[in-house]
Amino acid sequence: MLVASYNVHKCVGVDGRFDPARTSHVIREIGADVIALQEADTRFGERRGLLDLAWMERETGLFPVPISGVSKAHGWHGNVVLFREGLVRDVHQVKLPGLEPRGALMTELELKDGSTFRIIAAHLGLLNRSRQQQARMILDILRSREEHPTVLMGDLNEWRLGDRSSLNTLATVFGLPAAVPSFPSRLPVLALDRIMANRPGLIEVVETHDSALARLASDHLPIKAVVKLGSSPIAAASEIG
Repeated sequence: MLVASYNVHKCVGVDGRFDPARTSHVIREIGADVIALQEADTRFGERRGLLDLAWMERETGLFPVPISGVSKAHGWHGNVVLFREGLVRDVHQVKLPGLEPRGALMTELELKDGSTFRIIAAHLGLLNRSRQQQARMILDILRSREEHPTVLMGDLNEWRLGDRSSLNTLATVFGLPAAVPSFPSRLPVLALDRIMANRPGLIEVVETHDSALARLASDHLPIKAVVKLGSSPIAAASEIG
């Protein structure tokens, strides 16, 4: 299974142009089985989805995880999870603490073999104190639920380590994630976007999806990784490249 995370920057590219079709073509380029998007809705007022989900389904085979309590938004506080195969068993919409409106989307998918795979899609805040609070809330919710193979991915807005880093807080469950620079997209130097797992060996080979279109379509590059459940990979690592 190829998973990916992509901050689409409200479909505004580094050229300042609003172009949802361009964003959608980058998503198609990635070819992920599960992808977490951030900033896929407008931010203020009544949130409204920015992508053509019918095109997405037709061209990529990806479906959005359903959410409740919104009418026009694709996701929850801009967080969208798109998946290709499986049955959605549970969706938990988390309102994260902090000065900014932030959220996380926790989804459990039942795969073809009957196993459960959990995805947590998150976009953490700009303030360090908020990120710490948000990381602790995610862990508290996770500990209160049944244990499953879990991947946390999204724009965590954190590249530093140390006692005050939200990455260190998350590391108690997920370990320290691979630092893959993804921002800014034209010359990435900061690893703001992360894919991390609650079990050793569950993910491998985290890297950016670095194409000419991806460098233009958003200020973040997408990142991607192969997920393995048990001893058998769901997809070969050769899918990344």
